[in-house]
Amino acid sequence: MNILYLCHRFPYPAKDGSRVRSFNIINHFQQQGHKVWVASMVRNSLEEQEGQGIAPFCHQYIMARVNEPVQQVRMVSRLLSFEPSSMGFFYSKSLAIQIKKLLNEQKFDLIYVHCSSVAQYVEQVTDTAKILDFVDMDSQKWLSFTRFKPFPVNMGYWLEGRKLERAEKRLSRSFDMCTTITRTECDTLDSFELAQQTDWFSNGVDVDYFKPITTSYSPHIISFIGRMDYYPNEQAVSFFCHEILPLIRQQITDVEFLIVGAAPSDNVRALAAIEGVTVTGFVDDVRDYVQKSAVMVAPLKIARGTQNKILEAMAMGVPVVTSSLGARGVDGEAGEDFFVAQTPEQYSEQILSLMKDKMQRSIVAQAGRQRILSNYSWPYVLKRLDDIVATTINHFKNASV
Repeated sequence: MNILYLCHRFPYPAKDGSRVRSFNIINHFQQQGHKVWVASMVRNSLEEQEGQGIAPFCHQYIMARVNEPVQQVRMVSRLLSFEPSSMGFFYSKSLAIQIKKLLNEQKFDLIYVHCSSVAQYVEQVTDTAKILDFVDMDSQKWLSFTRFKPFPVNMGYWLEGRKLERAEKRLSRSFDMCTTITRTECDTLDSFELAQQTDWFSNGVDVDYFKPITTSYSPHIISFIGRMDYYPNEQAVSFFCHEILPLIRQQITDVEFLIVGAAPSDNVRALAAIEGVTVTGFVDDVRDYVQKSAVMVAPLKIARGTQNKILEAMAMGVPVVTSSLGARGVDGEAGEDFFVAQTPEQYSEQILSLMKDKMQRSIVAQAGRQRILSNYSWPYVLKRLDDIVATTINHFKNASV
């Protein structure tokens, strides 16, 4: 098949969750013998240079260079319109022209769109089967921010969330198949009662890359991984440092907390002033930090979809303690494959038990690793996607008869 793959961030190199999902899907399609055209945007010369590495994994690619200040203006210009500001941020006239030209010159069997913010480029296309992978329902994420932002800022998040929800409903009607990353997200999509067909498939994990180490871990180290200018991550580590860590320190005085991830905000950097807290900033390989940890935590108060940080830690045989929201996107058994906590006291109790009891830690580590091998290896995940693609193509052909 000829497949056009659109995504909101250039999918190479696969440095974060959205890029990991995109890259593995593109690579999978190519390995199956399909011809894949990739279309996306880059925001600076480094992204442009690094992005060229996608060439061996696709047939052709379109790379539209955008100007960050211009994108900010486009975003602000939609504040008083019915269109979501975030969709303005991901609109590029250059990319739109190149996609339109490509569609006029090349016949495609499938258009695959990663993320609703770039669905606008092909919303009006009707002569080709189309899949829209919402991944997370972004509208609900914006709406959840309103509970944690002060007035009147929270009203801005509420307005954007409602505009996104309106756009998601409109878009779901114009695609042959709409997918999400979890069953819970798919239930939200189904509640719109507008999409022609819906399904879901999770993110996968490279189980050979993220694997347990043979050397011993450090029983007094706790880690957190994620991009650290992202508000839910900022909120999570602040909650941990101020409310959970002091309870743990009462019993393990030399406990260390590693905050690992790129672009830490000023608020996150300030946490390094707390005894035992290290803020690393960008690191070449997060495995070095997670694998030496006794526990990886994800005390998230805002979370949608699947948290890659949780899957990767489990794959490395590192026990995870997370919130009910963080666990919602993981197909596993709480109390066996990972632990769930809500209050600071619950977090400290679960974490301390894993740090002190090597046998329990080993049992949870092995169970978590096995869960990932069974349910989250990329071959397993992409087999589910293959079925979704086949269903979409067949439905489109039958509807066209």
